[in-house]
Amino acid sequence: MSATRGPEESTEKASSVQSVDRAISILELVATRGEVGITEIAEELDVHKSTASRLVAALQHRNLLEQLSERGKYTLSFGIVRLAAATTARLDVARLGQPICQRLAESLGETVNIAVHDGEAGITVAQEDGTAAITSQNWVGRRTPLHASSAGKVLLAWMTEDERRQVLRKKLTRFTDDTIVTASDLRAELARVLDEGHARSFEELEVGMHAVGVPVFSFDGTVGSALSATGPAYRLPRRRARAIVGELREGAAELSAKLGYRGET
Repeated sequence: MSATRGPEESTEKASSVQSVDRAISILELVATRGEVGITEIAEELDVHKSTASRLVAALQHRNLLEQLSERGKYTLSFGIVRLAAATTARLDVARLGQPICQRLAESLGETVNIAVHDGEAGITVAQEDGTAAITSQNWVGRRTPLHASSAGKVLLAWMTEDERRQVLRKKLTRFTDDTIVTASDLRAELARVLDEGHARSFEELEVGMHAVGVPVFSFDGTVGSALSATGPAYRLPRRRARAIVGELREGAAELSAKLGYRGET
């Protein structure tokens, strides 16, 4: 029997949705007018000034709004820029990386992907199927576990220690008999990834599938995305997976340069 929500729970949920809707309306209002005061916000939303103040305070706390001066009007804060920059970066990686994926897929005959960090997972933003691939899943827009994929291991290896700790402190899901499921083993694997400059996943996410990935550097030297090639184990055995790392690195270096990176990869 399914549980039914009581009137108090339903009312609380409706109130939360209304608050989110009002907060978004405030951001849109400020974006349109540039600078807005509490009175203007209250009038626009048709709410009491105290309600408007609470919503603005919450947005301020999350660095989405800032007050220009004491008792002054509010404007968009750096948090909005950060969110916009993250979205723009993903779009740039996908747009600039697609031709590189296509060229590599044709050369290697395997599926080539670009994945970016998305919380505690990786998300594929670009994919090109190889000429040798008979069938291939479309991973664009799908989230993949960081600990079991080659691209995910790359993203994990180049994360900050605080970010990495958030992943390692949680239970690691087992997908196959070869999936790494202990924090100590994963740390050892990530140390190897950093030392060798690439990551491998041999039947760790899916039985019969191998993958190898390399880092793509952003303009500031951080690694926000990974370039990888995936294929069936019989066509991409361990020796060949290691052999194609150099070609993947060349593609990653080209994409890194397009993103403004000027260091050595």
